[in-house]
Amino acid sequence: MSEVGPSSGPRVVAIGGGHGAAQTLRSARRYAGEITAIISVADDGGSSGRLRETLGIPAPGDLRRCIGALLPDGSPFGEVLEYRFDSGELEGHAFGNLLIASLASAIGDFAAGVAEVTRLLGALGRVFPATTVPVVLKGTGEGGEISGQVRIQKRGGVSRIELVPPDAEPPPAAVEALLQADQIVIGPGSLYTSLLAAATVPALREAIAKSPAQRVYVANLREQLPETSGYDVADHVQALLDHGLVVDVVLADRSALVLGDVPGGVAVELAELSGPKLVAHDPELLGTALSGLVLAGVGCTGEK
Repeated sequence: MSEVGPSSGPRVVAIGGGHGAAQTLRSARRYAGEITAIISVADDGGSSGRLRETLGIPAPGDLRRCIGALLPDGSPFGEVLEYRFDSGELEGHAFGNLLIASLASAIGDFAAGVAEVTRLLGALGRVFPATTVPVVLKGTGEGGEISGQVRIQKRGGVSRIELVPPDAEPPPAAVEALLQADQIVIGPGSLYTSLLAAATVPALREAIAKSPAQRVYVANLREQLPETSGYDVADHVQALLDHGLVVDVVLADRSALVLGDVPGGVAVELAELSGPKLVAHDPELLGTALSGLVLAGVGCTGEK
């Protein structure tokens, strides 16, 4: 893996959370000249949920994972960030979550604390929380309303999500990164509880719409049960559109999730993006595909 893409490479912004966003960042390192991650902070489970409840901060867990994905090759801090205490009052907490929480508390600003962690560890890009304050994810679907990321993931059947408070703001630098990007990559990842939990922040959604960047949705390899049971790729794209998120192109693995009837106006690119077992997107294959898209300008009309 290269330390960073060529200095003349595209400015790439990844939006989402969890393992999916981390894989996109590992892919972007192969071709991007500048990398920015904008990550969901709606998690309310595990170590993140405990710190959020105790300290009143946005959830740090997905941010930790994405910082790890941007560390230089050979950095010892990748394992350190993921280390979990196994006893005492700290049992279950990831060290990286505590580091982010500590610096955010010391500085008095959550986004600044995250930035300081990336600086101290030498991350090869910027990482921003999708909002600067804690948010609660609220879903609406077959069973009525339900609140909380973990509950939404476990119940499924949700077709609409929103954030509480609805006017939560992202860091201004995150908005600026979207407006200056050459390529915005949404996904892969949990549709409602990661991707939409980040990208539907009003100021971010507006910036995505205004940006001259190529907007790519990287499709998941399979359904996420029960959150997206029965969904094909087209259903994922339609959910983005239903939440006001317009994409130029969907990038999907030709051997994975059924494509379906993708809404008109969205280009479709099929490629090999994972190994034969379809466990996860391969960073090298995904990086090659994303690089090809931005170089070819697929889906871009120049009339944003």
